[in-house]
Amino acid sequence: QLQLEESGGGLVQPGGSLRLSCAASGSTLEYYNVAWFRQAPGKERERVSCISSSGGMTNYADSVKGRFTISRDNAKNSVYLQMNRLKPEDTAVYYCAADTSSAYVCYDTGTPRYWGQGTPVTVSS
Repeated sequence: QLQLEESGGGLVQPGGSLRLSCAASGSTLEYYNVAWFRQAPGKERERVSCISSSGGMTNYADSVKGRFTISRDNAKNSVYLQMNRLKPEDTAVYYCAADTSSAYVCYDTGTPRYWGQGTPVTVSS
């Protein structure tokens, strides 16, 4: 069974950068499409970005386009989210999620099967 673990969150000043990692165990991540979601206090969960199993397709929420970059290293069984020019409104718990269905991961047609526990990101001066 696939297990996911996020890391790399923390406190950063506005305009700063963080790199989140999502490490997989129990199975080979290369067969899975992966997304990063986030949920801020009192707000609904939103998809930030997703990447196909091959890495050939990515997409981003409008709120993070041009600032965040998703990537994967299947040899390391990991997916990453590079976050630049962070804003206070990026403050949230960030989760990675995976599924063999790209529709569940990248579109609102279902819920990804596998989730990590989340890593908190706080953007504040």
